[in-house]
Amino acid sequence: MTECAEREALLVLEDGLVLPGRCFGAVGTVFGEVVFNTAMCGYQEVLTDPSYCGQIVVMTCPHIGNTGINGDDDESGRAYLSGFVVHNCCSTPSSWRARESLASFLEKQGVIGLEGIDTRRLTAHLRQAGALRGVLSTENADPHALLAAVRDSPQMAGRNLVAEVSRREIVQFTAGDDPGRDLASTLWPLRGLTSSPSPGHAPRRIVVYDFGVKAHTLRMLVRHGCQPTIVPAHTSAREVLTLQPDGILLANGPGDPATLGGAIEQIRELLGRCPIFGICLGHQLLARALEGRTYKLKFGHHGVNHPVKDLTTGHVEITSQNHGFAVDPLSFPAGSGVDLTHVSLYDGTCEGISAPRAAAFSVQYHPEAAPGPRDSSYLFRRFLEAIETTTARAAASHGA
Repeated sequence: MTECAEREALLVLEDGLVLPGRCFGAVGTVFGEVVFNTAMCGYQEVLTDPSYCGQIVVMTCPHIGNTGINGDDDESGRAYLSGFVVHNCCSTPSSWRARESLASFLEKQGVIGLEGIDTRRLTAHLRQAGALRGVLSTENADPHALLAAVRDSPQMAGRNLVAEVSRREIVQFTAGDDPGRDLASTLWPLRGLTSSPSPGHAPRRIVVYDFGVKAHTLRMLVRHGCQPTIVPAHTSAREVLTLQPDGILLANGPGDPATLGGAIEQIRELLGRCPIFGICLGHQLLARALEGRTYKLKFGHHGVNHPVKDLTTGHVEITSQNHGFAVDPLSFPAGSGVDLTHVSLYDGTCEGISAPRAAAFSVQYHPEAAPGPRDSSYLFRRFLEAIETTTARAAASHGA
């Protein structure tokens, strides 16, 4: 794709809605599931979050781009979304941190941007109709041809997008290393890393299943005294156990969890072997490994203002979310020992589960993000506490 120079563009949804606008960023034609994000800030993190692979993201905040793009806030090594839709794109960022404009970044990343449309109307349409397939084009002005094409494009349900974002090799780190590699295995920086292991303990070895892991998840692990090893999504349980992990983190990622049967089987084999913590897609995969079910939400949860109640404490967290599928908390077999731990205060959907007998728990939202700003960071401490408890029990059993 090449740079867009004040040319017209069309967004066409599968139900026939046609929205003309102006292109910024790259040019071309792209397909994806159209979803809306209610965040007022953090668009750089949205652009570089691998979980948005295969989606055209509509920002409900009308003015996007005023802080530009900086060198610190990327969640991966590149943009993964299919397209980016705003009401107004700011062409002259004013933040002291900005290194380039939003349009310049999208052009370099090969991502089409669309501005000049009524995003409030589009958001209301998606809330009523649900997430829809869309096509965004700067090169085809025929809405009838685009409508036919988008109706032939794949649905999000049934798509395995993890294969497009997961790294291809195991990456191990030692104390002092910087665990910052993008998903194409090119070095990129994670700034401000400080490791703080528990007194008297070496850094805990954490295996991170890369279904689309975000940079700040790695930052949080390191800041909590962990030493991460990142493994591809297809890594077997046997390979994971040879790394002698103290704990396993199941990362976020895009697509339909039901398509990842191989990963689900490996997680099932790892249950009870060491503590497991799942985030977003990792939460859904843990649920399916525990014989639960997942289902497609009408329009998903995307934003940084979602209230979630922790049923174990009664506390309410303001959370960051990005998912189109959810766990059915009533689907677990009787006697499974799986508990519902967190619920959405928007719609009552499952936001967290725990399987104490397997030392496993997970949440649907993103505890590495900071909309609260620190409401959810306790989950990393909870993960470390589970590791300490398991380690102490193992030591006591060995001593006996």
